[in-house]
Amino acid sequence: MTSSPGTQLHDLTALEQAAAVRAKEVSPTELVEHSLARIEALDTALGAFLTVTPDRARAAAAAADQAVLAGGDLPPLHGVPTAIKDLANTAGVRTTFGSAVLADFVPTVDDAVVTALAAAGTISLGKTNTPEFGFPCYTDNDLAGPARCPWEPSLLAGGSSGGAAAAVAAGLLPFAHGSDGGGSIRIPAGINGLFGIKPSRGRVSNGPLSSETTGLGVQGPLARTVRDAAAMLDAMAGPVLGDPFWASPPPAGETFLGYADRPPGRLRIGRYLDSGMPGADLDPEVRAAFEDASVLLSDLGHEVEDLPAAPLTPEVFPAFEVVWALSATTLPVPPSQLDRLRPLTRFLRDRGLALSARDAMQAMFTLRVFARRFIQATTRYDVLLAPICTLPPQPVGWFDGDGDGAADFERQKRYAAFPAVYNVTGQPAVSVPLWWTAGGLPIGTMLVGRPADEATLISLSAQLEEARPWAHRHPALW
Repeated sequence: MTSSPGTQLHDLTALEQAAAVRAKEVSPTELVEHSLARIEALDTALGAFLTVTPDRARAAAAAADQAVLAGGDLPPLHGVPTAIKDLANTAGVRTTFGSAVLADFVPTVDDAVVTALAAAGTISLGKTNTPEFGFPCYTDNDLAGPARCPWEPSLLAGGSSGGAAAAVAAGLLPFAHGSDGGGSIRIPAGINGLFGIKPSRGRVSNGPLSSETTGLGVQGPLARTVRDAAAMLDAMAGPVLGDPFWASPPPAGETFLGYADRPPGRLRIGRYLDSGMPGADLDPEVRAAFEDASVLLSDLGHEVEDLPAAPLTPEVFPAFEVVWALSATTLPVPPSQLDRLRPLTRFLRDRGLALSARDAMQAMFTLRVFARRFIQATTRYDVLLAPICTLPPQPVGWFDGDGDGAADFERQKRYAAFPAVYNVTGQPAVSVPLWWTAGGLPIGTMLVGRPADEATLISLSAQLEEARPWAHRHPALW
């Protein structure tokens, strides 16, 4: 285990932990116990977890210990702790979807991504905090309360993968599973100083139970380093027979981790600051983070230019809102439990139920046409550069303190004005943590790749990380 004196287990990256396990320098049980101890010590103040499963984790670690002692080949991430966002089904483990309505729900099957991560050798310590059914771009619910930013716990950790981001940023885990239907990996990654990948549509299976009608939601990793995130994506990626969307895999013999170890070449990068969302004005710190990333990319030899016109046309936003509201109409909530839903969820459900079938089909048609035109209009660029949020992290209660679901939604629209377009187009996108404010808060910036081209994004992000390392930067509670 290559480490300096005073290095603790949570200082190691996920890949360093896996290498230490294979070298028998540390055992899976030691890694799991270390993470469980940090969760017990720190999570009361952070709200990163909805459910912790120490008994299951210890049993899995003991089995992983025996596999090491037995010799033979081990999976690539053998013995490394992680956790599953509580929007994914985990057989035998409480899965709430962030809602009090499902506080006692225990699935009988695993989602495909849960199975894939276990097959890669990771050990889940439980379910990370998420807002009710994943709708908000912040994380708060009636079960565990808010997920808080470890850099400043009075601030929200973002959402809907806020618990996952808080856990990784605080060193409770080296990496974590997340999902993204409108920015839910990129927003919390940007807030918490992490690298997060929203993969291409169809890169990671949402099966066997999740609805994929809209094609907006994808699952992906949050990590402190590009290589860790790439390794986790390798573990998660791949279709399940019957999936409606399949992204082309890397060429035979190639891995996403491998792309992190090779230069990207000189790229043409299109940048833009206009989200197209009315009233979504940029905070000076967000603009500074964007300009800094732009200069760094240029200094690294890339051709960076402004997009000739604002890329987002006005019709995309109302169409997205219609589809977002429609997804709230199919929630597994019996009529007798509707009054237990949070105001935002009730607002979205009521709005969705008021729509006609024609409204629904027209919105889906509008998004599909927009996606085709957008990709065609930006195809000359290898990568796009944009902000993620319009504002720095906001305090607990900023979105929903007045209890008005409609007002909450309007605030979110203007705060998270940039990410959702790439859920519509299905393109891969990442958050890179290159900027910290004078007050010590991270502000991530978004890079977007061509369809199914995570490889270029990973290579470019690794180049940025090498030029300006960030994994050594930790919050005070580290």
